[in-house]
Amino acid sequence: MSEALEERVADRMNEEPSIFKGCSTTELLVIVVVATVFWLPVCLIVGLLFGAVTMGLGATGVCVIGSVVLGAGFFQKMKAGRPDGYYQQRLRIVLAEKKIMRSPFVLRSGAWGLGRNEHASI
Repeated sequence: MSEALEERVADRMNEEPSIFKGCSTTELLVIVVVATVFWLPVCLIVGLLFGAVTMGLGATGVCVIGSVVLGAGFFQKMKAGRPDGYYQQRLRIVLAEKKIMRSPFVLRSGAWGLGRNEHASI
């Protein structure tokens, strides 16, 4: 095996590889779980209204697949041309602005003070 091929081994990768529409396995798993949690009760209720619970289960599968395709497309557009982890940092900043969680980033802009008013004596 040549040296160029040896450097592409998985333990040297800095990020998860993209497997579908620019999304990694972890991102796709999050999309699937969120879509299933949303669509399963909705489709089961609709299925019960029509008197066919199995129709609700089938509709859940179709809706989850559609959500994965649309969600992956959304992530693909959001990540285009931006550095790795951009949307994760952006989400943390939005949550900090809405006071839902504390931000690990410095979000203050303006003049910074040193906490003292006089110059140090030399």
